[in-house]
Amino acid sequence: QVQLVESGGGLVQPGGSLKLSCAASGFSFSLKTMGWYRQAPGKERVLVASISSGGTTYYVDTVRGRFTISRDNAKNTVYLQMNSLKPEDTAVYYCNGVPAVRWRDYWGQGTQVTVSS
Repeated sequence: QVQLVESGGGLVQPGGSLKLSCAASGFSFSLKTMGWYRQAPGKERVLVASISSGGTTYYVDTVRGRFTISRDNAKNTVYLQMNSLKPEDTAVYYCNGVPAVRWRDYWGQGTQVTVSS
């Protein structure tokens, strides 16, 4: 069955960096577009970055230039390098396939990112 396990979150000061990882299993990872989503307290979960099977990337405006999504198909893992973090980046971060509606049954536990001084 599909499994998605996120890791790498934590508490970081504004301006700091974190790298998130997501280990995937149970499907043909290399053939799928993967995304990182986040859900801030009291808000809906939203897509912040995605990467296609061919390596084409997408970023929401609020993170473009600060976040970098990448993938290692040999390890069935997708990453999110987050630099210049801001307090408004505080959220639970999830990875999943794109579009989310097709992957709605496979959300993992997410990883908490807190940006605070």
